[in-house]
Amino acid sequence: MTGAPKSAGKAVSSGPAVRPDPAVRPGPPLWLLLELTYRCPLHCAFCYNPTDFATSGPELGTEDWLRVLKEARALGSVQLGLSGGEPLSRDDLEEIVAEAHRLGFYTNLITSGVGLNETRIRALKDAGLDHIQLSFQDSTRQMNDFLSSTRTFDLKSKVAALIKQHDYPMVLNVVLHRLNIDHVEEILQMADRMGADYVELANTQFYGWAWHNRRQLMPSREQVERAEEVTRRFRERQNRPMRIFFVVPDYFEKRPKACMNGLGSIFLTVTPDGTALPCHAARMLPGLEFPNVKTSSLQHVWYESSGFTHFRGDAWMKEPCRSCPEKTRDFGGCRCQAYLLTGDAANADPVCDLSPHHHKVVEATLSAGQEKPLVFRSRANSSRLF
Repeated sequence: MTGAPKSAGKAVSSGPAVRPDPAVRPGPPLWLLLELTYRCPLHCAFCYNPTDFATSGPELGTEDWLRVLKEARALGSVQLGLSGGEPLSRDDLEEIVAEAHRLGFYTNLITSGVGLNETRIRALKDAGLDHIQLSFQDSTRQMNDFLSSTRTFDLKSKVAALIKQHDYPMVLNVVLHRLNIDHVEEILQMADRMGADYVELANTQFYGWAWHNRRQLMPSREQVERAEEVTRRFRERQNRPMRIFFVVPDYFEKRPKACMNGLGSIFLTVTPDGTALPCHAARMLPGLEFPNVKTSSLQHVWYESSGFTHFRGDAWMKEPCRSCPEKTRDFGGCRCQAYLLTGDAANADPVCDLSPHHHKVVEATLSAGQEKPLVFRSRANSSRLF
């Protein structure tokens, strides 16, 4: 399960059976994410991969991935993310990129940088790769390497320079949490020195391994507010163009985000074993059919499977969402968050202060900072966590 409580996987009642409204037919899955592998040299404690990834089935082969690309493009997909795990662990990455380029996708490699060298980046450039997003864990070697449980800071710094040399936009992603959020100034200074064009300061979303480490990773409200202010001041005084995105953690909001712009509306992900999901973490949601692309076409996945149709429209909504005027903007918030915090995916996202379960979010923020060891993502921990 994707970081779910021990009850995950059992049938959890969401009230009367919901029949999807046949009139609610979405547009195409514009954004396609291929999680090519769960193999990864890093062991981040905030990883959103399933905590039981070691028990997942074998990875799809090259031909399956190429077929998925063709079917997605025929449906109207235009944006392609290639992630993992570490997608550079796949020897056929260049072949997949080349086919995506031939089909007309805009391709984005989401990487730790491990495995990206001069030979590989040239091959990816020749294959037509459009965009590389590089992750850092912090601005210092000591904290970066601690948070990933690897010695990768120097390698990442070399990869950042390599990305610039090959005329890619420099896009840095840093996941923020209690252990590094006070270093935002230093992180932005590092990004500036590297010539970053875009920086995403993405506060941790608590699924997968991050859910298991939530109390250790949850920042305080004061930390979040201070980091926002530091970011604002840095934007005002920077003397070169660098776009900075600060993503506020859900737990400190009063209204939920429009998760995936509505589940099953524009986003489709395929996991390493071929399971198709409407968001990265949706596998935990009980009672839904999540088909496998080895046996189901993407046409069926997108338009017919319950995993993609169930939470479209508003027929599934309970109060207060059903009569809320904001439901067409936030779509009830995050279904996985609702399930993790309340046990029912059809409840209002507890982030919303109109939710009868909002107190669970408040309690979670107040209990943050628990002193106990982090559980780092690894195959050994994946086998014994739950």
